[in-house]
Amino acid sequence: MTERSKWQDKHAPSLAEFELMAAAAWDRLPGAFRKMCGDLIIRVEDFAIDETLDELGIESPFDLMGLYQGVSLDKKSVSDVTREPDMVFLYRRAILDYWADGDETLGEIVTHVLVHEIGHHFGFTDADMEEIEGSVTG
Repeated sequence: MTERSKWQDKHAPSLAEFELMAAAAWDRLPGAFRKMCGDLIIRVEDFAIDETLDELGIESPFDLMGLYQGVSLDKKSVSDVTREPDMVFLYRRAILDYWADGDETLGEIVTHVLVHEIGHHFGFTDADMEEIEGSVTG
């Protein structure tokens, strides 16, 4: 099968379809992992904004597939001033670009990015995150 015919019947999911995929990935994660995240919001955008890329020293928006924004529970205090809710941003176009170059399913990549953004924020090891991803069904 040629590379061209491999993609002949494929289409990139819209932002709305991608949000549904991200919600499904979230729902499949272990309950303890989701509980640790509190009222986390998952946002899907095509690309990170220029300000975010500049802050992270990233030149191409295709080089950032996800980002956790917020304060982890271990650093929050009841006396903290109310802040914006914690969010994970999933960047659709960067994820789609990665998907087009590989053999993983789009759902696997979305789950991977989601787990890793949350996991790195909370200080999980790569082994911890692999275990969480391995427990995901579907």
